[in-house]
Amino acid sequence: MIPDKNAANELLRLAGCSDSVINHCRVVSDCARELAEKIHQNGYAVDIELVQMGAILHDIGRSRTHDIRHGVEGVILAKDFGLDDKIVDIIRTHIGAGIMPEETVLLGLPPDNYIPSTLEEKIVAHADNLVEDDSIVSISEKVEILRKKGRKENIIEKIIQLNNEIENMID
Repeated sequence: MIPDKNAANELLRLAGCSDSVINHCRVVSDCARELAEKIHQNGYAVDIELVQMGAILHDIGRSRTHDIRHGVEGVILAKDFGLDDKIVDIIRTHIGAGIMPEETVLLGLPPDNYIPSTLEEKIVAHADNLVEDDSIVSISEKVEILRKKGRKENIIEKIIQLNNEIENMID
């Protein structure tokens, strides 16, 4: 099932997401939809509704935890709610620019593919990178935020590469 916008918002509430998480998800969804529309206008095949719904639901796992496992918890919730596999995949792959299989063990995550591969997955991951709480930031601002938080340069570089890939489809 791919819910409509109202049903997706209701699922976030039903899962127990806070108002701040729901507001973040709404901003990510709006940002992702705008990116998807621009990419579509440039001739790329992108499912705009899937992007919007996946973006609204990307942080549903934050109802259970705010650490890196929120993606895994989100997948569990999405499957429990009977959501479409494409949305499940967006939730699983939205963190940063993806998590390499060899990194999963170090992060205490179950072995799985956490790398966004479809255009829709990439758009949602990128939009999420551009939203801090409920404000849209530039990629340079995001990089500065990540450096201040002490994130590793290889993670920052993957986020920049994803940004460049998306931006190349828009320009």
